[in-house]
Amino acid sequence: MPSSIALPRVLENYSLQSLNTFGIDVKAKYFVEIRSIEQYHHLLNAGLYSHVPHIFWGGGSNVLLTQDLNALVVKVAIEGIEVIKEDEHHVWVRAGAGVVWHDFVQYTVSHHWAGIENLSLIPGTVGAAPMQNIGAYGVEIKDTFDHLQAFHLTNQVLETFDAEACRFGYRESYFKHEGKGKYLIAYVCFKLNKIAKAQTSYGAIQDVLNAKSITQPSIQDVSDAVIEIRKSKLPDPKEIGNSGSFFKNPTLDATQAAALMEKYPEIPHYPVAGSSEIKFPAGWLIEQAGWKGFRDGDAGVHAKQALVLVNYGQASGKQILALSEKIKQSILSKFGVVLETEVNIL
Repeated sequence: MPSSIALPRVLENYSLQSLNTFGIDVKAKYFVEIRSIEQYHHLLNAGLYSHVPHIFWGGGSNVLLTQDLNALVVKVAIEGIEVIKEDEHHVWVRAGAGVVWHDFVQYTVSHHWAGIENLSLIPGTVGAAPMQNIGAYGVEIKDTFDHLQAFHLTNQVLETFDAEACRFGYRESYFKHEGKGKYLIAYVCFKLNKIAKAQTSYGAIQDVLNAKSITQPSIQDVSDAVIEIRKSKLPDPKEIGNSGSFFKNPTLDATQAAALMEKYPEIPHYPVAGSSEIKFPAGWLIEQAGWKGFRDGDAGVHAKQALVLVNYGQASGKQILALSEKIKQSILSKFGVVLETEVNIL
């Protein structure tokens, strides 16, 4: 490690309120921002903070903080977007883990590189995207993912993971389970298309395009439609604290799904590609159980989208967690369906 690299400044008892989209006011025992893997490597070699866990931080958009963190919170701020190769039909674009996800999407759209335009306006950073296998409007990260580079904390080397090694599932990956706490994701590379095939069949995208008399949408048109839909349904975290979708959409096997649809013929449902399972919208279940717009103090369920739990100001993480558990129990009692939490609870 070059000795010229300065040790990044570590702050103590640092408030994370502005660094999580729920706006929960908890503190990290130690906090540091790194702009390169070399900086973090240097910090590890100094051995000053090996007595506490290291928690890697992106945009704080998929986490619920329920307590102060006796840890070193490492804000990953690795920047940069570059084309690493291209051919007649595709371009491989690599971005630093600290790049804001929506900024990256807009960068690719402006260059007419197709594949992730349906993922516009999802909060968070590029580095967090493959951890969750983020998805929206019929598209998931795994559809365009090529590889990522992650720093192994024990071996202290960069390792490359292809899609198979990442073990992508529905809002799942290797880095949420076996690899959790072992790696720092540094760079992510996507294989995007030079010839666009607009995905407009999911959700209200086609309705928005029809309303604007757009019959041959560009990826910019699709991105704009997604942004319009998301803004109409989801609260801005700068105005009302939230983490977007709090629960995963449940998937049931064919037998369970048939029983649920027989009892509730109007329930929306979607086949899961490559399997016999059926996916049901958690927001619909929560709304039908009477939770939409519910509020207990400053913890509540958003009035326009039941899938979103919100902090109206002074709610604690524990209060929001308690509300989520009540909703889970309600859905299990009414529908016999187990809801899983999408956000990470700390």
